[in-house]
Amino acid sequence: MKLLMLGGTEFVGRAITEDALARGWDVTVFHRGHHAPPPGTSALHGDRTAPGGLDALAAGEWDLVVDTWSGAPTAVRDSARLLADRAGRYVYISSRSVYAYPAPAGLTEDGPVVDGSADAEATAYAEDKRGGELAAVDAFGDRALLVRAGLIIGPYENVGRLPWWLERTARGGPTPAPGRPGLPLQYIDVRDLAHWTLDAAEAGLGGAYDVVSPVGHATMGALLDACAAVTGGRAELRWIDQDRIAQAGVEPWTELPIWLPEGELHDYMFGSDTTKARAAGLKCRPVEETVADTWAWLQSLGGPAPLRGARSTKGMSAEREAALFGL
Repeated sequence: MKLLMLGGTEFVGRAITEDALARGWDVTVFHRGHHAPPPGTSALHGDRTAPGGLDALAAGEWDLVVDTWSGAPTAVRDSARLLADRAGRYVYISSRSVYAYPAPAGLTEDGPVVDGSADAEATAYAEDKRGGELAAVDAFGDRALLVRAGLIIGPYENVGRLPWWLERTARGGPTPAPGRPGLPLQYIDVRDLAHWTLDAAEAGLGGAYDVVSPVGHATMGALLDACAAVTGGRAELRWIDQDRIAQAGVEPWTELPIWLPEGELHDYMFGSDTTKARAAGLKCRPVEETVADTWAWLQSLGGPAPLRGARSTKGMSAEREAALFGL
């Protein structure tokens, strides 16, 4: 297989690129040149947001294109149109955020989605991802695969959610543990996402798939216990009721990464019906493996985890923790 990876140097794109290389595929990575792609790839450079930014893709043919773009849908539109006659299939890494909120637990791929346009400039994450989906389908029709990922964690994470918990438990001492230990989570290890995506593309699948673990594949307690164990067992998890967290004004998801209080938003984010993707071969590794491998990756860096922009700022300061414990 000849793969053209649009972005393949960070997090999801890197995991997909490495999986393709492990299969022996011929991989070309189109990127801006800010980060080196994995060894064994060919590189083309360009900036999709700049005039002439796709010039490097004017020639060439590929069996498959994978696109992880999260900005203006026009970038997906222009790339997909340019490649429609020279690529067999187009995979767009989308998000479950495209579903209209609120949505009940048990939502499937047929659920209502937000409005979006392939011709839109960047507006908001959900609308941008929906516009990217429409752009891929406009150009490739049933040759487009829309991978609606849930929460993504694992090695190479540049959003800062799991890395924050690992770095926090590594410091040890009293550590805020939000809600209750048995609260179910849904997420996808980036490597499981990558592997399923390439399997599905190779099998010729098209349309939308929610790619995330089954409900309850892990719990908040299992996640934090794994973090505490792999970082040396120095953290003392102190479980704090969600009402007390709200009273303290602490923000779920950002100050307490990954966690959401029980209720409507939790059901929306962690209640997807994954029957379709699992029937198409999705397998999810244990949370302990994801946590251990992410910690090993962080240690290999010799410094803090890389972050992607301002929206990647996650976690609590020591002062905020003290205020939360002091309530």
